[in-house]
Amino acid sequence: MWSIYGGRDKVRFVRIGTLDEPSALRPDVHIFTRSKQPWVILPEGVPAFEVYYDTKTLWPAESLARRKAVLG
Repeated sequence: MWSIYGGRDKVRFVRIGTLDEPSALRPDVHIFTRSKQPWVILPEGVPAFEVYYDTKTLWPAESLARRKAVLG
């Protein structure tokens, strides 16, 4: 199962919970934390944002290059 954000139908985001072993991949960032429940504890050392974040400052250069190749 995947998600499409911002009307960009060329890019898909796979939801970790849909994988056979979701614990094999740890999140590298938490987004939209403003709506999390108070009993949800986020791990220290992982960036967390109340809404979204600036991909240009957080994503690795290789990821930005792949994104540019797909979106133009």
